[in-house]
Amino acid sequence: MRFYLCALLFVVFWSPAGLAVNPDEILKDPALEARARDISKGLRCLVCQNQSIDDSDASLAKDLRVLVRDRLRAGDSNEQVVTYVVSRYGDFVLLKPPFNSATLILWVGPFLLVIAGLIAIALFFRKNQTTAALPTGAKPLSKAEEKRLADLLAEAEQ
Repeated sequence: MRFYLCALLFVVFWSPAGLAVNPDEILKDPALEARARDISKGLRCLVCQNQSIDDSDASLAKDLRVLVRDRLRAGDSNEQVVTYVVSRYGDFVLLKPPFNSATLILWVGPFLLVIAGLIAIALFFRKNQTTAALPTGAKPLSKAEEKRLADLLAEAEQ
């Protein structure tokens, strides 16, 4: 029973993403390595697109991790490293792109889609609400037909 419990815990908590950074990439200076990891967590893998380069096993992600570490060893600040990578790959390389005119659709687009969907749903139900009482192919009664129907119903009640 303990074996199965340990195996289950291993499967649940073991993450292959933690193995993405190869031992040969790790810097000897723990402070520089921590800065490199911090920067890498904010940069998108251009192959995987929804993972940071710190979590990705792609060769391009490895190249970007090495580039980040090389720039840090050269004495660049965190902001200089990020600026350098963005200058080469554009804002798309950032997991959290800045809010500007080029990325406006990324920030506003989802809200516009939700609003458009809600409007479409409201219009759909509004249209179906007026025609739901009528049989298929039937037209609503004219004013004269409604009056005639009311007179017939009144006669039937007497």
